[in-house]
Amino acid sequence: MPPQLLPASAAAFAPRASSVNVVLGSKIEPWLTQTLKRINRVKRPLNSVPQHQRCLTETLSSPNAIWTLASLMLPKAPESELRKDPNPLIEAIFNYQLVHLEAYIVHVDMVLRNEVAYKLTPDTIELLIEYHKDIHCVNSKATTYDWSEKEQQCKKLHEEFIQAINKFVYTTHVSALEGLEEDGAGELLSGKSDEVKNNVLNLVKPLLPPPPRIVDVVRQQPLLPSSPVNSMWSQPPTPSSMPAPMDSWRVLPSSPGVTSTSGDSNSSIWANMSMSDVHISPTPSYSQPFSSAGLFYSSPVVTSPIPHLPLPSMLAPQCGVSVGYGSFGWDRYQEYTTTM
Repeated sequence: MPPQLLPASAAAFAPRASSVNVVLGSKIEPWLTQTLKRINRVKRPLNSVPQHQRCLTETLSSPNAIWTLASLMLPKAPESELRKDPNPLIEAIFNYQLVHLEAYIVHVDMVLRNEVAYKLTPDTIELLIEYHKDIHCVNSKATTYDWSEKEQQCKKLHEEFIQAINKFVYTTHVSALEGLEEDGAGELLSGKSDEVKNNVLNLVKPLLPPPPRIVDVVRQQPLLPSSPVNSMWSQPPTPSSMPAPMDSWRVLPSSPGVTSTSGDSNSSIWANMSMSDVHISPTPSYSQPFSSAGLFYSSPVVTSPIPHLPLPSMLAPQCGVSVGYGSFGWDRYQEYTTTM
């Protein structure tokens, strides 16, 4: 498709030109001739291309040649100031207004692109700018959270809309001129109004807050089984695997040659017994062989207390007296067990 060539009057902030740029081909379409005859009150000759071009240029350059491209229903006030009413009809009447998007034709090309270009009127542009500033920006600031540059971002958003709405030019096929009326006014047909409405509303951008900052979370790398830190040899033993603590007085020596690890236990026993109650018997013929297992091996957990009584083999070397065999022997062991 050939490039779009628009006149200087279609640029942003450019005033309306006194004459519309109209380019016609060497052959005039019949529908254009019928349309020009219909809108002209005074009969004008339309027998050549220059006559069609002169008639169409004068008609579209009239100050009354204003087209209604679309109509928008816009609120009159910000959301917080709108009237609440149970009747939706009354609520719509008091809170909304119908805004007509009016424009004028700046360019007609029936040679290269077969299109007609429209530019919004200054009154329509000013009305949309006021809506964007007083209503849209206020609603956007009320519905977004606060951040340090919120006000500057809102001003920037409004300035971008001002530039965009002044640059807005709508182009459509030249068949839209069939909707031409007297004095050059007109209205878009064939559903083109919805297209204009969507294009204008797309210029109203939302106020987007900045995205949340991404915080890098440093995660500790898992230790490998071969790592010395994670080795099972470096971990302290669990309470379930440790042998239960045992009082030294509960361990009975296995031979006379093994001395007790606790001196308090023997002293407490002898302190409660008088010499008159102690009868030493000679060493029996049978004695257990000497063993040093008690020094290096911890006996298992004893669930019931065992009385710590000296064996007959231990009493002989500790006492210097000697009494008869019948005075204190194994026959009285059960008696001393009961008393203890």
